[in-house]
Amino acid sequence: MAKSSVILDWCIVRLGSDHNWWVDEVSDPVRWDVDGLSIIDPRQMAHLIELVEPLRDYGFDQEIMEAAFIPFRIEKEAAKKKVRLRRVKDSFFESEEKLFALPDILDEENGPYADLLDHLTRCRVKMLNDLFAFVSKLTVDEVEDEIREDQNAEFAEGKSLHAFNELSAILDFMPAGWENEDGEDAARKSKPEADLDGEDLPELDEKEEEALKGDQSLTWDEEDKDKEEDPAAVNLPDGEDDDDEEEEEESDDDDDDESEDGEKSAKSAKPRPKSRRR
Repeated sequence: MAKSSVILDWCIVRLGSDHNWWVDEVSDPVRWDVDGLSIIDPRQMAHLIELVEPLRDYGFDQEIMEAAFIPFRIEKEAAKKKVRLRRVKDSFFESEEKLFALPDILDEENGPYADLLDHLTRCRVKMLNDLFAFVSKLTVDEVEDEIREDQNAEFAEGKSLHAFNELSAILDFMPAGWENEDGEDAARKSKPEADLDGEDLPELDEKEEEALKGDQSLTWDEEDKDKEEDPAAVNLPDGEDDDDEEEEEESDDDDDDESEDGEKSAKSAKPRPKSRRR
């Protein structure tokens, strides 16, 4: 259950140009500064809940996440691209209603939202060290330093940090050089090649199979295979095949000429019959 406050009852939020929701007005302007105050929408909250599911095996505590946000539901439309939200006491993990989540950042250093950031970072580090064989174990300080460096770059550009992006940076974090790796890929790499034969191959219907059979561009594999299996086949440098063919043709022509000359010689050497005298 989210931590309650009797003072903050409602807020008005607007949809920013970055497609994130930001707080414009609150019922408690004394303690809450709306300058750069972000709020997580229901779609983003559902995504974050999916991302934390794998962390349950590594010590994730659902109550810490519940306490880090103040839940709101849509009450009515306030203006163009603005809505008025009313505070509720529902659970983000159990409620079927679409809820907005306002991070409880009244105490930025030791408040419930700060506790959540630390908790998620530790769980993420445990999971990564368990799934990947790093040269040296990943530490919480290393992760926090790398994430903070990226955040400082955005601050330098004058951008406000949205809570959804801040949490996603932790839940999606991968060390440099491992960005394209995940648990599924690692598992596939550990499987024998024989187990992978035929995996992820699309099934073809009869029409597609017939079309592929008539595709001449796919026949070279069979031709090369026939050459490899033929013991009489010899690979010669380019040009030698043509020369051999020309030499064979010239040899055949010479043989024909010799045979013709031999026939002529035989005819000339044949004795003529003697003429009979009358």
